[in-house]
Amino acid sequence: MDLVSQAPREVPSQVTLTPPPHLILVPETPLWNLPLREIWEYRELLLFMAWRDVKVRYRQTVLGATWAIVQPLTAMVIFSIVFGQLAKLPSDGIPYPIFTYTALLPWNLFAGALTRATSSLVGNAHLLTKVYFPRVIIPVSAMVSSVIDFGVSFVILLGMMLYYGIEPTWRLAALPFLLLLAFVAALGVGLWLSALNVRYRDVSYIIPFLIQVWLYASPVAYSSTLIPTQWRWLYGLNPLVGVIEGFRWALLGTSWQPDILVLLSVVIVMVTFVTGLLYFHRMEETFADVA
Repeated sequence: MDLVSQAPREVPSQVTLTPPPHLILVPETPLWNLPLREIWEYRELLLFMAWRDVKVRYRQTVLGATWAIVQPLTAMVIFSIVFGQLAKLPSDGIPYPIFTYTALLPWNLFAGALTRATSSLVGNAHLLTKVYFPRVIIPVSAMVSSVIDFGVSFVILLGMMLYYGIEPTWRLAALPFLLLLAFVAALGVGLWLSALNVRYRDVSYIIPFLIQVWLYASPVAYSSTLIPTQWRWLYGLNPLVGVIEGFRWALLGTSWQPDILVLLSVVIVMVTFVTGLLYFHRMEETFADVA
């Protein structure tokens, strides 16, 4: 008998296949470890998304960027009739139309940027679940179109200054700082509200009411000199007060001088921005789950 044929055959053991490892991307857990370096690394994505939002904003519109001029001009006419002619509010010796139009420029920048930043995460929910990138890019890119609207409206202001014979002075050098302050103020509040809007969708319904109240709480249609001196510091807690009065001071040469209002505006804006960025970063890991 063949010994080889009688040898017991060895049954091969069951082969187990191990699944390939998965790479899970999660935000940094430390609260103070903000992804500022990542934002710079993704700057090209930021510019691309900003340009996309600008094209979407003016796509299939008849007037296009002219809407950036129509809106402040319409508000200027209404304020000039109601507050300038009927209510006879003082305008610090400046013609009331240009007095209120100058204030409407930073206000529209703030209000438009805040509105777009708040709804940006919900509007880009499809991106949050598919690819990783610093989420703060979304609200920042959504706010860029407000800066473009400001630039278009600013051209009309220059024409009004020429018409009323107001010559620019050295104070104009403070304008970039004031513009940056208005943008950062909108970004700080927008980071808070955009993160909250992902979890609580009724935040988007509160924004129009909030902006309307904030408009009349800011010196757009009137001068902050109407506020009693003893309450001036409390009024300065509104960061737009220093920004708006600073615009009038830099462009129109009003007698108002940068004082505690500007200092309070800077402090409030920086506190709002830092805390908003921290809260946004803290809630970032939950966006994909609830968006």
